[in-house]
Amino acid sequence: VQLVESGGGLVQTGGSLRLSCVASGTTFRTRTMAWYRHNLGTLRKLVARIVLVNGTTTYADSAKGRFTISRDSGTNTMYLQMNNLTPEDTAMYYCNADSYYSDFILHDWGDGTQVTVSS
Repeated sequence: VQLVESGGGLVQTGGSLRLSCVASGTTFRTRTMAWYRHNLGTLRKLVARIVLVNGTTTYADSAKGRFTISRDSGTNTMYLQMNNLTPEDTAMYYCNADSYYSDFILHDWGDGTQVTVSS
């Protein structure tokens, strides 16, 4: 699965951004999609995940109440609506798709989109 993120940028504290991730390729095996974020010197951290078959969502504590993950199955696009942003949300945000095969799970990643929140 090929993943292309967009929507990052510079925003002031309290502002909002909506990230998009377009999936293409062999997507019929994809069961979950997620957003992760990463800063230099830290591990990549899960922000939010969505189960495609039933729409079940999971959020990191830092994202609960402020971020919303969603997906448009018709366009194979996943979104992350981020509201009330703070400087602590500054990071590179990556789209992830997990596709299930008989013997393994394939983890695909996009190249990321930078989110910077100024104080």
